[in-house]
Amino acid sequence: MDSQQQSNRQAAGLPVPNKLALLDTSRPHTFLKPVKTINEGQDVPRFLTSRAYSDIGIFLMQLNTAMCPRKSPGSAEVQTWQIDDTQVLSEPVCKLQELLGKINSIIEEAPPDTGPRRFGNASFKKWYEILESRVRDLLETHLPKCVLEFDASSSGVPVLDELTPYLLGGFGSPQRLDYGTGHELSFLAFLGCIWKLGGFSTEASHDGALERSLVLGVIEPYLRVVRRLILTYTLEPAGSHGVWGLDDHSFLPYIFGSAQYCPAITPTDSMPVEGSLPGAPNPGDIAKKNVVDRERKHNMYFAAVGFINDVKTGPFWEHSPILFDISGVRAGWGKINKGMIKMYNAEVLSKFPVVQHFPFGSLFSWDQDPNAPQQASSIHTSSQPASHQSSMGAPTTNQSSQSTRAPWATQTAGGESVPLASPRGSTQSGSSHQGLPPTSAPWATSRGAQPAVRGTTNTMMPPPPVNAPTRAPWADKRSGGGD
Repeated sequence: MDSQQQSNRQAAGLPVPNKLALLDTSRPHTFLKPVKTINEGQDVPRFLTSRAYSDIGIFLMQLNTAMCPRKSPGSAEVQTWQIDDTQVLSEPVCKLQELLGKINSIIEEAPPDTGPRRFGNASFKKWYEILESRVRDLLETHLPKCVLEFDASSSGVPVLDELTPYLLGGFGSPQRLDYGTGHELSFLAFLGCIWKLGGFSTEASHDGALERSLVLGVIEPYLRVVRRLILTYTLEPAGSHGVWGLDDHSFLPYIFGSAQYCPAITPTDSMPVEGSLPGAPNPGDIAKKNVVDRERKHNMYFAAVGFINDVKTGPFWEHSPILFDISGVRAGWGKINKGMIKMYNAEVLSKFPVVQHFPFGSLFSWDQDPNAPQQASSIHTSSQPASHQSSMGAPTTNQSSQSTRAPWATQTAGGESVPLASPRGSTQSGSSHQGLPPTSAPWATSRGAQPAVRGTTNTMMPPPPVNAPTRAPWADKRSGGGD
């Protein structure tokens, strides 16, 4: 079923498939070299009604659901998934692991410069140039035969011409010496391309096993390579909100890692929207280094927090206030996972600085989805820069507070999105943290900037810019865990 058929079913009120559709192998496909199409902020709402946006969301939800623990039929046993589990992986997944291993080994050929520098290490350009020179041979060696030999129309380009930009785009920018969630999105699209071409399987996976193997067998190893690149070449955050963002570089591990701790489901259940797996650590434990050091070996969320601890010093609530704010959610990991999906849609897919470099081809198409729901104006979409020339101008403050709704997130997010809280002017009452600073982000208070905290180097937390990211509304303890 292609994107057009999916859109028609959605318009007719029929269930939308929860799997990314495979291409029809009975006819040639016209591959296209992906090109940059989002050139100014006003292009973002158009992206949110594109087929690429819908396909990204379906694939993300597919992977997310696969990471949720499963109830064993006829017994009380629950299956869980950990990043250090010993798995029997399919050949395509093993070959991609080998590909990542070779990409990782290029670091040895491009050691970082030792001279003084202000930003990222210039040797990253050399690393990237080596990867560019070898990427085609690497893909020809490690991609499944069915992908390399997919029937291509003579009017298009070879299949590798479409896949290569997504893989290269997944490892940062050699011009800006940075890495961020837009690059992470590019790698997710690379895997989505292989999926569409039947490179992982042409048959339905049993109980999400195939999708799970992609998360644990490909995405987690990819994140490890990226973290080594960041440490080796001191890559700058790309499109980051700084202290007001969830994470300087990544978002996906927080989605999949929170899913790992959700309550167990059956194959026919929707993702839980509250509660936690029995025995899972408390969300607030991300501020406890001993728990993080233990759980980062097993869980993607804690592995991401552990990397933050590796590169940042000081109180966790101070350098990562949004994550600390989220850790106070009382309704459990199911609520956090639900919120992460909404937040990814709002803070990654709906933000011009993040998606502006995402290229569009035939597999992730810029074509308008004729039946896509109209995107309501929101604080995320209405604050986009008007153009390159005006992108540095003062943003408008007369913005709707309605959140951007992801059509593909309806099932997991439990229905309608909730209004996003204003970055300022809200107060916080109650907290699941004991003996710790307030769980709200320092700027999410009617008092404005927080006073200095003893023992820290900052004299005052600065107020956010007017168009700072909104804090997670589902982290508001006043709501009692509901929307």
